[in-house]
Parts: sequence; structure tokens; C-alpha cells
Amino acid sequence: MRIRRSKYNNRKTSVNGYLFDSAKEAKRYRELALMEKAKEIHNLKLQPEWDFKINGDKMFTYVADFSYETTVGRFCFFHVEDVKGFKTPVYRLKKKIIEACHGIKIVEI
Repeated sequence: MRIRRSKYNNRKTSVNGYLFDSAKEAKRYRELALMEKAKEIHNLKLQPEWDFKINGDKMFTYVADFSYETTVGRFCFFHVEDVKGFKTPVYRLKKKIIEACHGIKIVEI
């Protein structure tokens, strides 16, 4: 029996009961979890989704790795992160569409 290698040579990694697609993504989760515990960020979400629809028909769903909020004074800022080792042309297109349609900025780690 052959063990299948990942398309991008990443290794699935488990942290706190969550299974991440790569060790890099798991490492970023650990950092964000510590930041949330220290109250530097709040409302940390894993795998948040945004739909792209045309005339009510869903074309695709974009799934980011993380979203969270920070507060500076009276202002609250929303952050979306995607941990990437390799950016495919499809990913780049989806990112641009979602940023434009939903008014968010996706930061790549």
C-alpha cells in the first residue's frame, strides 16, 4: 500500500484537537491562540467562509484560514489571514473577487 504525498509537500498537523493542512498553518494558529489568551486579539475563527454569488447563484465559497478582530481605542478592526506556501492562479483570482465583493483585505502569511 502506498502512502500518498501531498500535492504541495505539506504535512497535516494537529493542535488542540484541530487538524491543519500544514505545519506552518498550525504554527500560526498557536501564535493567534496565545494572542487571544493575552487579549491582544478577540473573536478568533478558524476556516471562516465567504460566498460569491451572481444573480443569487452561488459560484464558489472562499475559505480562509483565520479571522479575528483587534481593538484600538474605540475602533475595532477585522483581519483575515491565509497561510500560503504556494499561490495558485485560482487562489489569486478568488482572493481578488472576495476582497472586492466583501470589502475585506486578506493577508497572506
